[in-house]
Formats: sequence, C-alpha cells, structure tokens
Amino acid sequence: MADVVLFHHVQGLTDGVRAFAEQLGASGHTVHTPDLFDGRRADTIEAGLALSKEIGSEEVERRVEAALADLPDELVYAGISWGVMTAQELAQTRPGARGALFYESCLPITGEWAIGPWPEGVPVQIHGMDHDPFFAEEGDLDAARELAATVGEGAEVFTYPGDHHLFVDSTLPTYDATATALVLERSRQLLDRI
Repeated sequence: MADVVLFHHVQGLTDGVRAFAEQLGASGHTVHTPDLFDGRRADTIEAGLALSKEIGSEEVERRVEAALADLPDELVYAGISWGVMTAQELAQTRPGARGALFYESCLPITGEWAIGPWPEGVPVQIHGMDHDPFFAEEGDLDAARELAATVGEGAEVFTYPGDHHLFVDSTLPTYDATATALVLERSRQLLDRI
C-alpha cells in the first residue's frame, strides 16, 4: 500500500479536499492532507491567492517541511491545482518519490517555470478538464503533454469534458461528480501498481 501526501488547492483544506483524500485511500492506501493554510479557507480562488501571498512562500515551505517530517521518505506526491506546485517540486527533487498525481495543474519540465528533469522510474498522472480556463488555456495541459512525452511509459494525461476548475472538490459549485469518480478510479489504479 502507498503513502500519499495530498496538497490542497488555493482555497484551503476544505471538507471536499478531505473527502477526495478519503476516497483516494479507499482501497487501503494512506493519504495525508497537510493544511498549509493552518485552518484558514478562502471563498474564491482570488481570495485564496491573496491568502497565499499573505502567508508567504517561506512560511508555506516551512509548513510543507513540518508536514513531511514524520512521514516516510517513500511517498506519492499529489496536489490539487495550487497544491501541484508543491507536489511536483517534491516529486522531482526529493529522494524516495514513488509516484505523482497532479489534479488540474502541471508545471513544465523545460523553460522558465521548470524545476528540472523528471526522475527516472517515477510514474505520474495528470488530470484536468479539456476547457478549464486555468488548466487547458494557461499552458498546464501543454506542460502535462510535454511531461508525458518526456517520461514516456509511466506517464498518463487524462482530460475530462468541461470547463470547471477545482472540479474534484465536492464542497465547491464547480464540482463534477462523474468526472471525479473517473479521476479517483484512475488514480487508485496508479496507486495499486506502485
């Protein structure tokens, strides 16, 4: 069974993120959900970005390290939207990564925003809606396809019909139950292979 650390989106560790984590671990995997906003939540993406800026990147990094301190080295790194930045950086730079699950975001592996090369032998899945203005229209889908092409076998990109962002969070109006069920099924398949 895999240990997964799931980093929440920019609106915080909502009950919908917790529910998604619980469903992700339903087949026996352990899913940890650190709260990088220390209990605070934002009503909108814009308010979440402001909250993230208020907390500051150094404090967020400190909270990430504190959250990882008692976890095993061998982890699957997962993130939803804003949380993918942390998950992807850790998957690419922290020894022991067993896999990665990126929901509704992906950073490029070349160019200005790149962290570096993808580690050999680490499987990855990227999920997002095909008309999501953040994922599909701001370059994340292109970055996901580049990552998959570079990694080859072991990398999968899944798109779902729709234009919602944060569609896996059941507490938000953008939630899509049908797409989320398929995301969870595919994600558990990756975890079962690890």
